[in-house]
Amino acid sequence: MTRIVRTVIVKSVKLPRKAFRVFIELKDIYRNMVEQLVLYAVRNNIKSFTKLKALKYHEMKSLYPQLPSHYVYTACQDANTRTKSFLRLKKLGLAKRDYPEVRKVSIWLDDHLWKPNGYTSIKIATHRGWVTVEFEPHKQYWKYINRGWKLVSEAKIKLDKRNRQLIIYLIFVKEIEKCRPRGYLPVDVNENNVTMLVDNIAYTFETGTEKLVLGYHYRRKGIQKKYDKHYGKKSRIKRKAMRKLKERKKKLDIRWKIANIIVKTAYEKQYSIVLERLGKKPANNMIARIKDKQLRHRIFQASFRSIQRAIEEKAKEHGVTVIYVNPKNTSRLCPVHDAPINYNDNSRIGKCGKGGELWHRDVVACWNLLLKALRGDGSYAPNLVGLDVDVGLVPLASNATHDSIGIPKSLWARWKSLPQTQKAIVLNKMKR
Repeated sequence: MTRIVRTVIVKSVKLPRKAFRVFIELKDIYRNMVEQLVLYAVRNNIKSFTKLKALKYHEMKSLYPQLPSHYVYTACQDANTRTKSFLRLKKLGLAKRDYPEVRKVSIWLDDHLWKPNGYTSIKIATHRGWVTVEFEPHKQYWKYINRGWKLVSEAKIKLDKRNRQLIIYLIFVKEIEKCRPRGYLPVDVNENNVTMLVDNIAYTFETGTEKLVLGYHYRRKGIQKKYDKHYGKKSRIKRKAMRKLKERKKKLDIRWKIANIIVKTAYEKQYSIVLERLGKKPANNMIARIKDKQLRHRIFQASFRSIQRAIEEKAKEHGVTVIYVNPKNTSRLCPVHDAPINYNDNSRIGKCGKGGELWHRDVVACWNLLLKALRGDGSYAPNLVGLDVDVGLVPLASNATHDSIGIPKSLWARWKSLPQTQKAIVLNKMKR
């Protein structure tokens, strides 16, 4: 059993001015406490929440007698998190100041400071008593409520002064039982596509990340050129224009939709997902010998590890296991003859140096990932004993072109599973 934690953000309805003023006062008091606790902790090099609470609880309680006492507990937790982060940065020489600056504040709540009031409202303890706050539930919130997720006792709130709303961070947990794998589903992540091998058939999901990254790169340069000349580099109007760009939102949409399709396929077939073990900062190794600034930027923005993390998170929700294997030579060696594959220029089709068969670069990478998982080469693969896995090389016929089924973004982005996407491909071909 694995315990999965997820945070869901909901917004309250627009609060009356009188009620919202209570939360503004509460935030100011809470901020003052956190600032004092952070300064004290940094000055005395205190990294323990328990020690900080023991030393400062009675003092904070006497300074703010009107506030429920558990706000001191949560303020100590908040301050302790900030202090440990600052001291770590200071040790690395990355801190620019002697003391951390408390800029943005979220009010931390424990089980004594808030409680659910039905499904669409909560009660929050303040210095003015309990205040009932109604919020606007959305599809994601109802998904967690209706699928057996439990609401935990911790929560956070932020204030949106412009709209007189509270932004509420609710935390859900669920115990997930891991599935026993009956096979493997290898996934190869590239800049412009993600390829997966399902029962000897390769599917390539085109992402168009290169065009997305370069398009927003030139848009940012255009904004900088336009506004820096007239308003300066740190102008508010330039920051406002930059905030309107939706590059991050589009990238997240691509990652989570692809991760959803891959994990659902693995869950339905009871397969383990096989990924390359890229390390913490794979882009640094990839650009080590590259001098082209544009290509270096593209590699950094491709976010290979981020797509893998999205797959990991989705896999946890479904109890699907993820296996990591050594990525060395996965697209360079023929899986049949273990011989180098020769690629011409920038072509993604290569020829085996021994058998002469043609291989697509992404497909051969998936086959090699599968074989490494089966053999346990450089991976954390489970023991093959007892698993119903066909390890024969019958699909890899000699002198055949091993290509994949390409799925354009316009098709896979509309659907949530591989069967639906396959039907869309067939219908699209019939229309033509």
